[in-house]
Amino acid sequence: MTRYSGLRARTAIGTMIAVLALLGACTPTVQVAAPKEPITINLNIKLDADVRVRLEEAAKKDIKTNPGIF
Repeated sequence: MTRYSGLRARTAIGTMIAVLALLGACTPTVQVAAPKEPITINLNIKLDADVRVRLEEAAKKDIKTNPGIF
């Protein structure tokens, strides 16, 4: 091995180490933090009991008119 090839090998190794160090510095970081304000969930639900009453009345009427249906 000549003196020039040994210097070249050391330079290549040094360059690879420098490149790896630079790539290691560019890794993204992920941070998980709690929100500052509380989470609110708005549920707009309308329960309509009138629909159920109408269906029950219609079902009773159908059962009376057609007793063998069920």
